[in-house]
Parts: sequence; structure tokens; C-alpha cells
Amino acid sequence: MAYNEKLAEKIRNTLSEIPNVEEKKMFGGLAFLVNDKMCINVSGDKLMCRFDPKLEDKISKKKGYQKVIMKGRIFKGYCYVEPEGFKSKKDFEFWVNLCLDFNNEAKSSKK
Repeated sequence: MAYNEKLAEKIRNTLSEIPNVEEKKMFGGLAFLVNDKMCINVSGDKLMCRFDPKLEDKISKKKGYQKVIMKGRIFKGYCYVEPEGFKSKKDFEFWVNLCLDFNNEAKSSKK
């Protein structure tokens, strides 16, 4: 699946002041890794966010939220966000900051 280049550029610009950001093709899109940990991803026209699983109930009520289900398995602490959920600058920044806030706690999947 191709990813939205304009959305990727928007994330790239938002993360430009953050140290240790790497881009990598993952999950059928483009992932932005911070400190070697998947932080946020562009998947088609959606965001794929990684967040503290303890916030799932609160996050699931946000506009555009969708659970991440791959191969029949629900990925806790991950969600897709449809474009209507990040149309405004405030909403876009909410999702990016949510991912960045969790990044310090997140475990790296590097072996």
C-alpha cells in the first residue's frame, strides 16, 4: 500500500527538531522511529499511532480512531486515525504528541 506523501512530509516537518528520528518502510507505510522505536506511521491516508495502552479507553473516543488489527490480532497501544481525526492542526498535534509522550516508555523491538 502506498502512503500519503503530503502527510509524511507534515510529520517529517513536525519532527524536524526532535533528535534521533529515522524513517523506515514498515506496516505497508512509512514509519517514523524516534530513538530506534516506532513512534508514528503513515499508512495510506491514515496515521498509525503508538501510545500508552493504559490510555486506550480515552483515546478510543477520539474522532477517526480505529483499532489496529493485523492477522486477526488486536495490537494494544496502537491505533489508526482516519483523516477526519487529524484535520485540524490541534488534532494533528494531539496525535503526534501522544506518540512522542509514549516514546520514552516504549520498548524497542531491536534485537
